[in-house]
Amino acid sequence: MLETVGNIWDYAATSIIAITTNGSVTRDGRAILGRGVARQAASRQAGLAEKLGRLLIESGNHVFYLGNGIVTFPVEDTPWSIPDLQIISRSAMELRLLADLFRWKKIIVPRPGCGGGGLAWKEVSPHLETCFDNRFLVITQ
Repeated sequence: MLETVGNIWDYAATSIIAITTNGSVTRDGRAILGRGVARQAASRQAGLAEKLGRLLIESGNHVFYLGNGIVTFPVEDTPWSIPDLQIISRSAMELRLLADLFRWKKIIVPRPGCGGGGLAWKEVSPHLETCFDNRFLVITQ
C-alpha cells in the first residue's frame, strides 16, 4: 500500500477510483451519496446513485464496480453511522479480490472513514495494510 497527498480525480483517467459509501437507499431506490468523494462522483457521473441503489437492494452493502473507473468502498451502514472498522476491513478484502479478478493495475482509495467519518488514520491503516499491495494508493487532500 502506498500513500500520497493530492486530488483523487487527477487519477481518474488512468486508475480505478474507490468512493467511500454506506448501505442506505432512499424510498425511490437511490443510494445516499451525501458527502466526500461519493458526492463528487455522483455529480461527475449521471445515474450513479440509482445504479448503486439497485445493487445495494439486490446484494447488500458490499464493494461494487459501477463502471467508468468507479468502485464502491463501504465504510458504514448509514450516512448517520460512525464508520465501522469491521466494514472497512471487509471492504478492503472485497476490493482486493475485485482488483485481482479484473487485474486492475492501480486503485486509488481515499482514507476510508477518516474524513467526514472522524476516524484516525492510525486506527484505519492496519485494516488496509493486510489486504492492499502496491497497486493501491491511499490518498488524502
